[in-house]
Amino acid sequence: MAAKYRQVRDEILSWIHSSKLLPGSRLPSEHEIADQFSVSRQTVRQALGELVREGWLNRMQGKGTFVADPAVKSVDDNKTVGVITTYISDYIFPQIVQGIETRLRSEGYRLLLASTENDPTKERECMEMMLNQSPAALIVEPTRSGERSANLNYFLTIENRSIPYLMINASYEEMDSACLRMDDERGGFLAAQHLIELGHRRIAGFFKTDDMQGVRRMKGFVAAHRKYSIPLQPSLIFTYNTDDKSTAPIAQAKQLIEQSAQERATGWVLYNDELAVNLLQVVREAGLSVPNDLSLVGFDDSFLATATEVKLTTLSHPKHALGTAAAEMILQMLDGEQRGLGEKIHTPELIIRESTSSPA
Repeated sequence: MAAKYRQVRDEILSWIHSSKLLPGSRLPSEHEIADQFSVSRQTVRQALGELVREGWLNRMQGKGTFVADPAVKSVDDNKTVGVITTYISDYIFPQIVQGIETRLRSEGYRLLLASTENDPTKERECMEMMLNQSPAALIVEPTRSGERSANLNYFLTIENRSIPYLMINASYEEMDSACLRMDDERGGFLAAQHLIELGHRRIAGFFKTDDMQGVRRMKGFVAAHRKYSIPLQPSLIFTYNTDDKSTAPIAQAKQLIEQSAQERATGWVLYNDELAVNLLQVVREAGLSVPNDLSLVGFDDSFLATATEVKLTTLSHPKHALGTAAAEMILQMLDGEQRGLGEKIHTPELIIRESTSSPA
């Protein structure tokens, strides 16, 4: 267990990073802080002393202790760029991070990496860790971007400290931030359009909707049905969130498979390749084959798309190139070029492989 003074120090630092305490504001007295944390004044004094040495606080004789200006604490030769993604070591994320790192390293920058596992609490911890390091810039993939940000105050702190930052893959709608992402709505449209053009008329969609990627892919899926005047059955759109991603889609898929051949959907559009591969196994266990009995379309053209004997039809995602483009945007921002960055959107392409065919 951390020493008591460290607990007090970390909590006061979180007040600073979340803008509960603003630059120039006066801290409560040692006595008040000691009462709040149920610790001795000596413990408080030790915690405040460390924050003063680190440059987060200033003591003014006879007046008290005040929050320092983080801009003064930052140094001009800081060459660290923080990168926060939902995941780091699996799926498409290693290639994105590699693209970021290769480009930034060529300009003398180093990366500080963190992942949130798409958990708002872990996102807050990552933000606090990054702010402790006073990075030159931040690249952030928002956590559960389909929901209101639980950590808006930390992003406002970044803006107030004039730290350049870029969001990738999605952005929080309440933030007016530069963003680099895929045209997920277009991808959902292309996936459904492909199945419609093959002759499918009963198409199911599986979408993770606590992330904007899933919301937009579902929107494109619906738009394709409307364009081609294909009736869309409400019972064929399935939504789930991060917490139940390993169970809910499988249960939903099994329900679909149990329907009679005349009622069963003949094509599925999946949120991503990872889900497509997981549900491919469910289809096999039910004694059905892909694409003879059922066509599947994934998203992201990940390594999983070609890892099974049935190669997935999917939508492209320029993982390494997107990482490189994100690094380029951050370098522009570090050079003071803020205007015109806005939102940059990459258009996915349909990659047709073995998992789709005309319905039997």
